Amino acid sequence: MQALQQKTQSRVVAQEQRALLSFGSSLTGQRLAAAPVSHGKAAMRVGAKIQRPTSRNNMTIMNVLEKSQTIQYTETSRAKSSSVLAIILGGGAGTRLYPLTKQRAKPAVPIGGAYRLIDVPMSNCINSGISKIYILTQFNSTSLNRHLARTYNMGSGVRFGGEGFVEVLAATQTPTEKQWFQGTADAVRQYAWLLTDTKNRNIEDVVILSGDHLYRMDYMQFVDYHRSSNADITIGCIAYDETRASDFGLMKIDGNRKVVSFAEKPKGDALKEMMVDTTVLGLSKEEAEAKPFIASMGIYVFKKGVLADMLKEDKTGGKKFNDFGGEIIPFAAANNMKVNAYLFEGFWEDIGTIKSFFEENLKLAQQAAPFEFYDPASPIYTSPRFLPPAKIEDDCQVEEAIISHGCTVKRSTIKNAVVGLRSHIAEGCTLHNTMIIGADYYESEEQIAKVTASGGVPLGIGAGSTLKNCIVDKNARIGKNVVIENKDGVEELDKQDQGYMIRSGIVVILRNATIKDGTTI
Repeated sequence: MQALQQKTQSRVVAQEQRALLSFGSSLTGQRLAAAPVSHGKAAMRVGAKIQRPTSRNNMTIMNVLEKSQTIQYTETSRAKSSSVLAIILGGGAGTRLYPLTKQRAKPAVPIGGAYRLIDVPMSNCINSGISKIYILTQFNSTSLNRHLARTYNMGSGVRFGGEGFVEVLAATQTPTEKQWFQGTADAVRQYAWLLTDTKNRNIEDVVILSGDHLYRMDYMQFVDYHRSSNADITIGCIAYDETRASDFGLMKIDGNRKVVSFAEKPKGDALKEMMVDTTVLGLSKEEAEAKPFIASMGIYVFKKGVLADMLKEDKTGGKKFNDFGGEIIPFAAANNMKVNAYLFEGFWEDIGTIKSFFEENLKLAQQAAPFEFYDPASPIYTSPRFLPPAKIEDDCQVEEAIISHGCTVKRSTIKNAVVGLRSHIAEGCTLHNTMIIGADYYESEEQIAKVTASGGVPLGIGAGSTLKNCIVDKNARIGKNVVIENKDGVEELDKQDQGYMIRSGIVVILRNATIKDGTTI
């Protein structure tokens, strides 16, 4: 009998705890977690201290409200992240990624067989607990907007305490702004009024991110460092050796990690002048000797007030700043503002050119890939498509390849390749150092027969074709016995009227292009 009474009392106390937790969550916007209840003795851990009640009647919600001094709330990760706003920059016209950006914005460019570049910063924000996100777009933003709406629709934001949102801010003209975005800072300036909007009243810091980088990062560690150092601006950075340093904006820092000077892609003697002792950032002596340069990642944390002030007018004569990396950061460092460097030691790559895009995609297919899209603790999310698993038919040889869902491969050889969504590879094909972005739809057997009867080419890669060192964009139609390998080693060639271009020696088949049977490129 006594055991039964204890069990009943434990169940009642547990129910009251859950009610208290639910009520407390609605008050604080924090997720509270109860400790296990054992033998009728209640104890609770909520990021706060709650005194254990002496009797069951003491655990009513009304008593908790009346005796609120018994609850001592401490700041949780959720509370900290709710005061952070993320702004993801959609980028410019994407000329270095052309023709992949001919009909889409840079962040909407597919990567890794099933993802888009925008999924990387969006997933990093979600995994970091940052739920207030703006995406600034201007060029070819239709497919990007569609992907964001399908993938990151937070509804009323209930999952984030009713305050989470993902909003696309497109370039527009207003009575006071007649021009399109003139740069990264100008894009933020045109929507700077949102920093003082009611729903952003609790924002303390703003994280500025790029939509075309590949990396996995906890932004709240970035923000925590920014806050603990009481910096006005904190710059994410990577230590590099001399071979890569000249491709980035470089910083010099003092012994307290404060940025004292900034140079945009310096060469020669100017590059040597940017060498620093990177042991200040926590590198070992050997690492510091190998990597004496500090490169900006192009991501920043600003105090909200500092950002608003820097976007008003250039302090040097009334002209407004248009760019973060080229204008605001150098000005702030030169004028004794507290601009600190935050070292990021994980994998990071700028996917800004056809060459880097191609190389980083193929690296994803390697056995020891430098970056994995799936991580149990912080996965990269994308749009759910509900496609069937890939189907590898008959005698196929596949080595170091990513074959995405919805694909069909027949008696072909695939090596060091990425095969995207819904791709169809007919029999006898060879794919080597190739990225196929995939298709938006399937063709039925009837449609294929109709296309073939009319002299057309079905969707996908035709039988007997060989593809090497190339990118095949979405919905392309490659005929039978086609050879694409750039045997002559041409570096640049514009043949858009024939459905392809060569960029940095890489053949790029255009979106929706048709390459006839027997063609050699």
